[in-house]
Amino acid sequence: MELYKLSNTNGIDIKVSPFGGVIQSLKVPSRSGELADISLGFDSVEKYAEERYYFGALVGRFGNRIAGGQFTLDGELYKLAQNDGSNHLHGGLVGFDRVLWDVQVFDGSDGASLKLRYTSPDGEEGYPGELNIEVTYSLNEDSEFKIHYRATTDKSTHINLTQHTYFNLGGHEGGSIVDHELSIAADFYTPIDAESISTGEILSVEGTVLDFRRSRRIGDFIDADVEQLKLAGGFDHNFVLNKRPGELSHAAKLVHPESGRTVEVMTTEPGIQFYSGNYLDGVIGKEGVAYEKRNALCLETQHFPDTPNKSMFPSTRLDPGQVYDSTTVYKFGVE
Repeated sequence: MELYKLSNTNGIDIKVSPFGGVIQSLKVPSRSGELADISLGFDSVEKYAEERYYFGALVGRFGNRIAGGQFTLDGELYKLAQNDGSNHLHGGLVGFDRVLWDVQVFDGSDGASLKLRYTSPDGEEGYPGELNIEVTYSLNEDSEFKIHYRATTDKSTHINLTQHTYFNLGGHEGGSIVDHELSIAADFYTPIDAESISTGEILSVEGTVLDFRRSRRIGDFIDADVEQLKLAGGFDHNFVLNKRPGELSHAAKLVHPESGRTVEVMTTEPGIQFYSGNYLDGVIGKEGVAYEKRNALCLETQHFPDTPNKSMFPSTRLDPGQVYDSTTVYKFGVE
């Protein structure tokens, strides 16, 4: 597998593949200085092409689910690939996680950087418009891994890009993540139905198991007898962040008490999907490690699920002449 490496003097080492823009490894130190690869993945590009877990991948055109695999835009019905039952998930059968990105290496203002480019043709996976995408990965000396997304289109379309790294701060071979502690800066969330499709409601987290406004252990409520958790097999929900539109601000923080490793998430996006690895089923990953249920988690910054069919949500529409511009930062540390 051809890989590009970003590193800094704090010991952080990130390896990126042009295939799917995949973060193939992400090594960070513990409080004692011990390095561990905290991202799930595979040792060969063939496995990324065969399996569909989106390990470390760039996801698009639309991250998360679109109900019925279709939407109507300006009176025209667009039918998308149905790759999650009758629904559309993470861009379809050949989403951005399965294309070869053009990669340019450069030294930018945010440190060592990679610029990934891809042109999605009109009609790809059913979406309208030729979409030109540019994603920049950069790593600075403050241990901030910054992802900047930029895209333009020649025809009105929908877009919702995200990054799908699976984190286990104890190491990719570290087992369950129920001992991790998580906080999310969100007073509200968007509930799901039996097919994990957003109901269109925006509900308060107050008094629910989805209240992560104060840091708490993930395992404390993950098996609670609550409908929303039973529907998803754990946590797999979009949280409505407490922020102004387009503002780069704090979204979440993940802590692994044993190693001291932490990751803080900042984003310009209005939402973040917390997924607790409920569908991992023993797939063999890097170094022959079997990744079981809840052996990792994702913190996917995004617009809300099924927005093309939910007019009450912040729009994901992109028109000709407009620029899709989004930034997410994962800041690594110890405590």
